[in-house]
Amino acid sequence: MKKSLTNVEIAELLRDIAASYKLKNEAQNRFKIVAYERAADSVEHLSSELKDIWDDKKLDEVPGIGKSIADSLDELFRTGKSSHFDSLLKDLPKAMFELMKLKGVGPKSAYRLVTELKISNTNPFKDLEEKIAKKQIEKLEGFGKQSQEDIKKALEEYKTAKPARLLLPYARQIADEIIEWMNEEKSVKEIEALGSLRRSASTIGDIDLASATDNPQKVIERFVNYKNKVRTLEKGNHSASILLPGNIRVDIMVTQVNNFGSLLQHFTGSKHHNIALREYAIKKGLSVSDYGIKRKEKLLNFKTEKEFYNFLGLDYIPPELREDQGEIQKALDHKLPNLVEIKDIKGDLQIHSDFDIETSHDIGQSSMEEVIEVVNNLHYEYVAFTEHNPSKSKHSESEILDILKRKKEKIEKINYSLKESVKKRVKKVFNSLEIDILSEGNLPVSEKALDLLDFALVSIHSSFDQERNKITNRILRSFDNPKIKIFAHPTARILNKRESINVDWEKIFEKAKQKNIYLEINADPSRFDLPDILIHEALKYGVKFSMGTDAHNKEGLYNMKWGISVARRGWVTESDIINTLSLEKFEEVIK
Repeated sequence: MKKSLTNVEIAELLRDIAASYKLKNEAQNRFKIVAYERAADSVEHLSSELKDIWDDKKLDEVPGIGKSIADSLDELFRTGKSSHFDSLLKDLPKAMFELMKLKGVGPKSAYRLVTELKISNTNPFKDLEEKIAKKQIEKLEGFGKQSQEDIKKALEEYKTAKPARLLLPYARQIADEIIEWMNEEKSVKEIEALGSLRRSASTIGDIDLASATDNPQKVIERFVNYKNKVRTLEKGNHSASILLPGNIRVDIMVTQVNNFGSLLQHFTGSKHHNIALREYAIKKGLSVSDYGIKRKEKLLNFKTEKEFYNFLGLDYIPPELREDQGEIQKALDHKLPNLVEIKDIKGDLQIHSDFDIETSHDIGQSSMEEVIEVVNNLHYEYVAFTEHNPSKSKHSESEILDILKRKKEKIEKINYSLKESVKKRVKKVFNSLEIDILSEGNLPVSEKALDLLDFALVSIHSSFDQERNKITNRILRSFDNPKIKIFAHPTARILNKRESINVDWEKIFEKAKQKNIYLEINADPSRFDLPDILIHEALKYGVKFSMGTDAHNKEGLYNMKWGISVARRGWVTESDIINTLSLEKFEEVIK
């Protein structure tokens, strides 16, 4: 298997398998088709790489992956191929699967287009474009002029498709700007984001909205006239789609006010959450949908989601938890966690100032004083300045000590001034450092240098491709130093750019618990690290967390809310995070 095989690529493969079953005998293979499509959806939206989950022997814990699919994936990861997958795909043209990427083109249509129009495997979209220009599609039996126009439109949209999913803050900003625009229309009674955006997933595909109104036509008209749209894709009586700059698609659905809760619930929950909810409802003799809850042929509407869930005998389930991770049973048992909120955070434990520490990494852009001004407005009690360690290759040990002594002296002066000021909400600044874990697990900072710090963070910034056992032992070794308190951005991933390191997380969690090492939930939108799926797993080991923005300028300090969204998706409560503690209690546990 090639090293770069991502979750998206694995999801595409699973959908190709589902398509092959549809071609061979759709009626006979109905359950297999549903199983593979469900597995594909699940893999595509995982917050960790499936390969890492396989390494941890936990494929069976991924929703939607049953034993048969898990066995094929196991063979794929072990040998680079799956005999079962290969046998299903070997007689089907590769171009067929490419054409299936076009909106509205299913496996049967794609197969006919490829085989009857003799579209090549090497450049299928160019070939298809030529066939459209010659009006050959409309001549195929069962297609016609309208089908040809639809395929032409789908091809044009595909050619201008966005290259990657949107990071959560960017998608949220776009949605909020549209919501603000829509709220200027009086017919809009309520409006909310839907889907993965409302569940605060790390990355977002298309942006979906829902509105409650007594006048659907006015709401739709307002939406399709959005000031920043490129063009209108679709416009109906109760839904519409527009295209924004950057080929970003936004859809809206409208419904009556008294049914808004039903619509909101249905289109917020993940597919797997909704399937589990439907199965639960059936056992109670009920049927759930975006139209409401049906009982004995009578359809009941719900204005709010809380009313919807409560009618089913469930506590309200926060959007972030709707991923089919046991939340329905917890809601039934009244045992859902009281999720952490931004107001619970008392400090930021990873900040990089412009103090010239002469590191080999990037330094911050804002001064310590500028940072403190901002965090005063955020009502924090304390912050930690965690510049990267001085470059060992460029400095002698004595030079490193001199640099860190200068930093300590500066922070001592700041702390003295904070004690003298009655206007400052920040009571203390901690002298910390983000230290590289070198390739063998040793640290590039001496014990004398560490003694100058209040506490330290460790993180991976190099040798990302080390073999699993070696990189795991490398991290574990760094935990042995008593000055180390936080493991920063633990997977080292950068969304849409760099995959997670391959680590035995069970060993990391066990030692973190043993050594009282806090795993960071990094709020930088390009990281969101730990991912929520690993946070949820770490909680089972009793691991605690820290929250840090990893801010390199004062604007980055406002990203804490995004870290909170990741924590909430991981089922984290206030008591699970060290920097929800008051300054006095924080000082006790960090020593």
